[in-house]
Parts: sequence; structure tokens; C-alpha cells
Amino acid sequence: MNLNKIIINIGLVLFFIMLISACKTQNSSTSSNHKHPANKLINESSPYLLQHAYNPVDWYPWGDEALRKAQDENKLILISVGYSACHWCHVMEHESFEDSLVADIMNKHFISIKVDREERPDIDDVYMTACHISSGRSCGWPLNAMALPDGRPFWAGTYFPKEEWMDALNYFIKLYSEDPNKIEVSADNITNNIQNSETIQLNTNEAAFKQEDINQIVENFIKNIDMKRGGKKGPPKFPMPNNYEFLLQHYYHSGNEQALQAVTATLDNMAKGGIYDQIGGGFARYSVDDIWKAPHFEKMLYDNAQLVSLYSKAYQVTKNPLYKEIVFETLDYIKREMTDKTGAFYSSLDADSEGEEGKFYVWDKSEIKEVLGEGNDFDIYCEYYNIKEKGNWEHKNILFITKKKKDVADKYKVSVEELETSIKASDDKLFKAREKRIRPGLDDKALTAWNALMLKGYIDAYRVFNKPEYLEAALKNGNFLKEKAMSKEFRLNRNYKDGKSVINAFLDDYALTIEGFIALYQATFDEEWLKVAKALTNYTIENFYDKNSGMFYYTSKKDKKLIARKMETSDNVIPGSNSTMAKNLYVLSLYFYDYDYLTKARTMVNNMLENIKYHSQPSFYSNWCSVLNHLVNPPYEVAILGENFAQKRKALDQRYLPNVIFMGGKQEGSLELLKDKLIEGDTRIYVCQNKVCKLPTPEPAQAFKLILK
Repeated sequence: MNLNKIIINIGLVLFFIMLISACKTQNSSTSSNHKHPANKLINESSPYLLQHAYNPVDWYPWGDEALRKAQDENKLILISVGYSACHWCHVMEHESFEDSLVADIMNKHFISIKVDREERPDIDDVYMTACHISSGRSCGWPLNAMALPDGRPFWAGTYFPKEEWMDALNYFIKLYSEDPNKIEVSADNITNNIQNSETIQLNTNEAAFKQEDINQIVENFIKNIDMKRGGKKGPPKFPMPNNYEFLLQHYYHSGNEQALQAVTATLDNMAKGGIYDQIGGGFARYSVDDIWKAPHFEKMLYDNAQLVSLYSKAYQVTKNPLYKEIVFETLDYIKREMTDKTGAFYSSLDADSEGEEGKFYVWDKSEIKEVLGEGNDFDIYCEYYNIKEKGNWEHKNILFITKKKKDVADKYKVSVEELETSIKASDDKLFKAREKRIRPGLDDKALTAWNALMLKGYIDAYRVFNKPEYLEAALKNGNFLKEKAMSKEFRLNRNYKDGKSVINAFLDDYALTIEGFIALYQATFDEEWLKVAKALTNYTIENFYDKNSGMFYYTSKKDKKLIARKMETSDNVIPGSNSTMAKNLYVLSLYFYDYDYLTKARTMVNNMLENIKYHSQPSFYSNWCSVLNHLVNPPYEVAILGENFAQKRKALDQRYLPNVIFMGGKQEGSLELLKDKLIEGDTRIYVCQNKVCKLPTPEPAQAFKLILK
């Protein structure tokens, strides 16, 4: 059988899996009776790698030992990449990697390496690009790549049923033995393409950032949005919070009602859908349909972190009480299930429990009746959450809302207030009943980048809703990052679990931590956070910056080289690391009067401008669009100095002000803009722009007028 035939045979299966369900989750798949001795993964801290520690496959973690062994024995390398909350990763493990026959083939002919993509996104990116190149279509996880002993990939794919996986293994074993030149040619072609992908050239044209460009980008944005149900048109639907952060900013600057409608339609429907855990709080990763009803049930920290920020800011704009409720419930879930005693945040919860997807979250109608009993409360609950006798999803019931509260209240002849009381009491009863179920698996490693996102989520919620416990959680996490993830030289580590923190951090870790620490400064006016943000920025410039392009590499110059050193230039479910660095540089240039930071930020946006303006899917550049917004609409620098600075900042936080950076405190501190502005015995607000300040005022209401002119 030739390679093309293998690809064609599984093409339809792969297409369906990769587009719809490649990343569903599974509870721990490690064999509980440990029929086989432990392999080299047993000493790792990643929950995903440990799940494979007793496979009969002789797995190695990525590192010198495995790579050197491949070269010494002249064996092909098999790189298998996944993550803890990935359903099809575990399906392939059960079918193939736990099978002794498959393991014998892999152990005899390959050096097999397991990679947790969340810990090593750099490796994942290289071999995922190889998959795109070799398959010519979208790829997902599990990712399985084959490479020469020097690490150059010659082929990659995703999930394979056992027989097709064995066919692929045997095909390449034979080809490597009989005609290795074909593999060499393929490896050269793929490697060259990987090295040239996402390469950014320095744009030497004069930077011209215009409001008309932003307006056109927004038009393209809205063409792709389902204005009735929210999210992008058609299934599946992903939250993509950064898209709506940008549209919310644009609404503020332009008054474009369509931009606001795109945001509120998305947030309203997500909040009422099955993608949201209606009784426990928190969002699943995405919905397989176009109405947000049926999720893949895994919960990821990075989604919930960003959605807390987005719902908080949307509440500032709309004052919709639903948004406040979503923030409170989601942060209750984060505190209850995703927070370590050190202040660190865990990574994810699996979708499956007891081997079934969503089993922890879905209900038979009879189960609900058993908990609530017969009567009006039960009838109201089933009506409100669309509970059916035969189920509303795969013979079970997902709780989701399609009816207005008033309509349900009228039907059952109660007031809206009585309805809300009934539903809340029933939610609490079902939550307690659910707690007795077998829980989904928890990936309890802490990733620096994702922790920084959650830190910022807590800060945004604190500033909008003024709940001191939110600031306490953010400060505890900020100190955790400083103490456990950062060295005295301001080098960060990527991961932390069980006291171990061993992987050198990547650009997103630095970029998002810097952003989080800037947010901590604005919430506390403690300059230590701003100073650390600046020190981390300087470290990042020293170790990641490419002077030729004006962009940042994803990996540090201190890291051992892979076959390509890549740049992350687009935004996705998490804002891209280069766009976040551009934003950080711009904001820090305002705080520190640093023209070099400003120049770098402008250069980076100018490099990306053509992509942003003319791409048919600008959602892949939404964080870049936010930086562009700052360059077109320069922010106000608002300084609050005096004994009552915190009270006046809290008053200003009642409004959505995406074009403001805050600074101040009881004393002037060290920032240039604060010099000579403290008036003894008084607290004054200075509204400045481009370092020029208007007359100070003691009144937040007057400051609003100066900002909104």
C-alpha cells in the first residue's frame, strides 16, 4: 500500500474528526492495573504524559536521551502530541498504544516520543505545520508525526484506527529500509516549508494607521458573525473572547451598534447555552452545533479566564445583570475546582467521566425528579431548561435556556422573582446531587501563560464589581508567578506541578505575564508590579527579539534549537504572543516615556498591517486590531494622586474606558508623569494625553467629561 492510498482511505474520517471532534476529552486512560512496566514517562510531571507511563510502547519524553538514541541507532522518530483533555488522543491510546502488537512494531523500529502540547507548544507547532503541509488539510490532535533521526519530519497525521495505524507504520518501515531517499526528499521539502512559514518581513514603508482601516476591518468582522445567535456563522462555535474585546473597543470609539450587537448576541447566547455549566458555572471549550447547545464538555482555564474579563467589561457597557451573574458563578467555579493552595490555577477538566463524554453534566428527567420531587418547582425547572422525557441530547438532557423568564413565569402563574427563587433553589439541589458523581479528570499542572490570563480575569472582575476577594486571588497568583515561575534574572518557566518547574518559558508566557502585571499595577498602584513588567519586557527583548524583522520569536535564544525557530503572528483562542507583546510595549512606553518601546510596537503593527486589513477572516488578528485601535485613538493617561486615590479610581472603574491607562497612589512614586502633581491634603485626578495634562479635578464625574470629550 502506498502513502497516498493510506491518506485517501482515512481522509473522510480525519476530516470529520479534525473539524468537529478532534479534541474531545477523556478521563484518565492510564491502565489502572499496570500490566506493563513503566516507561520513561514515569518521571514526568505532566498529567498527560503520566497517563501513558504504563503503555507497552517505550515512550520517551522529548529530550536529549531520545534524540541521541535515534541517531545512535539510526531509527526513525515517532512524535505523538496531545494533551490531557483530548478525547481522540485517548481513543488512539486505548486502540493502539495499549496494544502489545502495535507496541512491538513501534518499539522495534522507532524511537517513540510523547509530547504534552500545552507544556511544549513549540514542538507541537513545528510538527503540526508538518501535518498541514503533508496532508494538505486541517489537522488536530492527536498529532502523530514521523521524522528522520535528526528530527526532520517527512509525514504527519492525526487520529488513526488501529489497523490503519499499523498499515502506516509498516509502510514507512519498509520505505525507510528499501528506498530511504524518498523519505529524505520529503523531509527536505517539509522542513524547508516549515522554516519559511509565518516568516515576517520588515515593512519599511512609513506607518499609516487610520480609522478608515479599522472601520473596514470591522465590516469584514461582522460579515462572518451570526448576529442572531452570536459567534461565527455555522458550527462549530468557539468563544474566541478576544474578537469581542476588539468589537467592544470599537463600539466605544465609534458608536457602531452592529459591533455591540455582535458582542451581546454572543454573550447572551453563550450564557444561556449548554456550553455554559448552568448549575456549576464555567464554560466548556466549544459547541459542536450553531446554537451553543451541545458542547464538548472539557473546561479549559484559558477560555474561562478571558470570558471573565469579557463579561466584566460588557457589564460595564450594558449593565446587564446576566453578565454579572456569569462572572460571579464562573469565578466561584475557578475558586472551587481550579485553584491550588499556592494560588496557582490548574489547566483543565476533562469532558468524560466513567468513560462517557459529558456524563458528569447531563441528566435523565427521572434523575431530576428524584432530586426535586414532583410539583411546581420540578415542572418550572424542566420547562426553563428544556428537559425532555427522552432527552434533548443523545438520550440525555443538557441544561440550556431558550425561553424568557417572564414567559415561563406566566405559564406557571408565578412572578419573575418567584421563578428565579425556584430555579436557584433547584440549581443548588442538583449541584449537591451532582457532587456525589464521579468527577471528570483534572489536569492540575499550572501553565504560566494561562495563569496570567486568569490573573487578569480576576483583576478585571475586581475593578468592575469591587469584590476584594478577587483582588486577593489575583495578588496571590501574581506572587506565585514571581516566586515559583520567575528567576532573579527575570527568566520564566513554563510549567509548575508538585514543586517542579523545569521548562524554559515561551513568548506567550512572558507576554501574558507582563500584561497581567500591568493590570495588577493599575488595580493597586503598587509600582513593584510595573517594575517587574518592565524587567520581563527587557529580558524578552534580549532573548526573543529579531532585529531583522522587528518581531519576536516564540522560543528563547537560550532554548535548544528545533528544526525551525518560528514566530507566532496570528491570534486564536488565546491572543497571539507577538500581538500581546506589541500591546505591552505600547502601554509601557506611556508609563516609562520609552521611545524605543513605542517604536518597536509601531513597527510590529506596521509589519502586520496588510494582513490585518485585507484578510477575509480578521478574527485571526483581533488582538492586533486592539493595538491598532490604540495607535489610531491614543489612550488617556489618568493619574490619581492623594490619600483617597483608591476610592476615586473605583468610581472611574464604573465606566468602560478602554482608552485609559491608570497610575497614581498616595505618593508620586517614580513615574515621570506623576512628578510634582501631589497636592498635600487633597486627592486630584489628572487627565492627560500624549504627556499633556488638563487641569486637575477632585471629582470623578468631571474626569469622565474630560475623557469623553
